[in-house]
Amino acid sequence: MAFQKAVKGTALIGGGAIATVFGLSQFSQYRNKHGTFVHVQAAEAVTVPIKNHFPTREQQILALQTTGEFDVLVIGGGATGCGCALDAVTRGLKTALLERDDFSSGTSSRSTKLIHGGVRYLQKAIMKLDFEQYKMVKEALEERANLLEIAPHLSAPLPIMLPVYKWWQLPYYWFGIKLYDLVAGSQCLKSSYVLSKSRALELFPMLRKDELVGAIVYYDGQHNDARMNLAIALTAARYGAATANYTEVLRLLKTREPAGGKERVCGVRCRDVLTGTCLLGRGDGRAAGQHPLGGGRDSAPQVNGRHGPNSCSPCSPVYVSMPGIWIPDNMGLLDPATSDGRVIFFLPWEKMTIAGTTDSPTDVTSHPIPTEEDINFILNEVRNYLSVDVEVRRGDVLAAWSGIRPLVTDPNSKDTQSISRNHVVTISDSGLVTIAGGKWTTYRAMAQDTIDAAVQAHDLKAGSSKTIGLQLQGAEDWSPTLYIRLVQDYGLESEVAQHLASTYGDKAYEVAKIAQVTGKRWPIVGKRLVSEFPYIEAEVVYGVKEYARTAVDMISRRTRLAFLNVQAAEEALPRIVDIMGKELNWSEQKKKEELEAAKKFLYYEMGYKVKSDQLTDSSEISLLPSDIERYKKRFHMFDKDKKGFITILDVQRVLESISVQIAENTLHEILNEVDLNKNGQVELNEFLQVGVSLVQGKL
Repeated sequence: MAFQKAVKGTALIGGGAIATVFGLSQFSQYRNKHGTFVHVQAAEAVTVPIKNHFPTREQQILALQTTGEFDVLVIGGGATGCGCALDAVTRGLKTALLERDDFSSGTSSRSTKLIHGGVRYLQKAIMKLDFEQYKMVKEALEERANLLEIAPHLSAPLPIMLPVYKWWQLPYYWFGIKLYDLVAGSQCLKSSYVLSKSRALELFPMLRKDELVGAIVYYDGQHNDARMNLAIALTAARYGAATANYTEVLRLLKTREPAGGKERVCGVRCRDVLTGTCLLGRGDGRAAGQHPLGGGRDSAPQVNGRHGPNSCSPCSPVYVSMPGIWIPDNMGLLDPATSDGRVIFFLPWEKMTIAGTTDSPTDVTSHPIPTEEDINFILNEVRNYLSVDVEVRRGDVLAAWSGIRPLVTDPNSKDTQSISRNHVVTISDSGLVTIAGGKWTTYRAMAQDTIDAAVQAHDLKAGSSKTIGLQLQGAEDWSPTLYIRLVQDYGLESEVAQHLASTYGDKAYEVAKIAQVTGKRWPIVGKRLVSEFPYIEAEVVYGVKEYARTAVDMISRRTRLAFLNVQAAEEALPRIVDIMGKELNWSEQKKKEELEAAKKFLYYEMGYKVKSDQLTDSSEISLLPSDIERYKKRFHMFDKDKKGFITILDVQRVLESISVQIAENTLHEILNEVDLNKNGQVELNEFLQVGVSLVQGKL
């Protein structure tokens, strides 16, 4: 009987999906007329007043201590957790959010940076007649449009090219991409189109020319994920939610019902990680919990005993950051069928290039680490699509990171082996509401479903969700030309002004006001943390106001230096720690601890370690093991401070010590070639490349 029902359901799914896809085109005109009105109507329905400024962290901790009871307690400050807090507080519910680390410290800051419906999910929906996959794509495309609308300073449409190397693939991919446009309906960002071979190479000159037939270009969204997460948290705080990072949930509090003696969750015992102070957060039998992988990493579901070990199948995407020279600054690339069946994105982001895989199985950990195997897989796949004239080297990887994404099994599903890429909301016997699974793009819908479940399960007095069209922190008075005012009114560099406008939106003026005078004729204000990136010292001061409490917060989530270039982040660390120390009254010992903790973070979680470990890889360095050891000893001899690099002057001394005489101009040319990140510093792998040149007689 179960099998018959499954078969009937599948048949119905297929018919419904196809009918819906083609029906969308008929309703496109109607939705164009009425879609924007619906968004505005939802946002204007918010009756909760919004403050001009968000409270300080100290004020938020005080609110947790002094508020008698909350209607909703959210555990986890990732995208979904913060979305839950914003959804609840704008319904008029008394809301608190607790995050044991920093906002977006988990996978929400380690995504592909895309806001997308999922082309590959639509393909699976059609090929397998999977209505659930189709619904997920449709929902994600609707949420994509909303996210681009409510945070235009942090997000933008991005054209993505799908190169085609076989004639039969052209109509196949074209049909799939056109269906993607149709499912989006009136919310299609821009219609996809086909390119000839010559036009594709004109727009993407780095592409491999051999056997190229043409290309298809479609549109998705892109955003600054950590800053978007923070904008959601800050918006919730301005509406009155008590949002506190570095507040760890120790255990759930339960009470026994007088009638029946059933245990119910009534609050949490938590601890301020920074001060050690223990707090109580009471919810009068109501709590909303985040699955440890769903958007926060607190362990409420395990404490509550709701989920078994098979409810979640953790997967780990891996991404790398490389110089921006490998890709046009306004177009990405998609490889839909890699050698092992995964998908790879090759995208411009923050004037750099990021490339990454989709999910592969992994173990759950609070500190995911990218592996050398995954990094080399990405590089090899990227090489397959780039011209033979373009040499992608391991040393081009400036940062690497990994996240953990939950793929969940619905505990209510009869087919316990099926894994859903959609989200699942469950309510435990004790009343804990848990949201698991999903994806970044659909955080708002996930939050809405979660709070809907909490309202229904606990009979809360609240209306429907009001977050559709609700603008996030920085969006209200932002415009694409805002950066011009920053240049004119404050004397900022154009690049810095554009960065501030796209990071803080209309709050960029607040950062510009506290920017330090440079002492130069131009720019007048805005001292950079590192010369090659537009981050300025004033952002560190403002970042503390945005609840940053560690150096890692600053280099990875308030600025994105750690995700762009780990060496640049390390170079900026001493100054960042000094500024934060002044703002937060750190002792010298505390500053030293922060510096070491941030370096450890860069070493293990942002790819520094795997980069060091692969330096002796024979595929990258064609030297004998004895030669490698000899050059490594000389490198470390001159790198007396163990800073990880030596200067050109040091290299000259090394060459002189082995009686090698070369012209200074020749040395500069060679070192410029191996100085991959163009920072004037020679790292160990770059130094070994000089050794290769010596052996091959190029010097």
